[in-house]
Amino acid sequence: MKTNVLMVCLGNICRSPLAEGLLANKVNSEKINVDSAGTSDYHINHSPDKRSIAVAKDHKLDISHQKGRQFVVEDFDRFDYIYVMDNSNYENVVKLARTEEDQRKVELILNKIFPKENVDVPDPYYGGDQGFKNVYDMLDEATTIIAKEIS
Repeated sequence: MKTNVLMVCLGNICRSPLAEGLLANKVNSEKINVDSAGTSDYHINHSPDKRSIAVAKDHKLDISHQKGRQFVVEDFDRFDYIYVMDNSNYENVVKLARTEEDQRKVELILNKIFPKENVDVPDPYYGGDQGFKNVYDMLDEATTIIAKEIS
């Protein structure tokens, strides 16, 4: 049986597609499935932001095939782990939880690097290219830890 991991941010075009691509590249796809979603419906069926695609490509990672989708309650049934990018995403996802078991699946991704500090992955959307590079580095470090934990 596969382990299923979901990465969640606001629009599912910047941070969560990078996290999905990074983790998927670090795990055995026959054993672990990685997906991403957004808490909003702003970018359903859109490709990731061109700057996310570019920073991933700079690291030999292709995320251009991904399509944005919105987080739904049924994701609690489909996924074993749900990593959110910031506290706002955490609140939005946990609000949809039906049970304590659903809530336990949700974790801030940077708590893997900074345990219990509840640090946000900054949203690079309104910034420049350096913001995307910084986000990539943070998510690279966090997904390396996650890959070791679930593999």
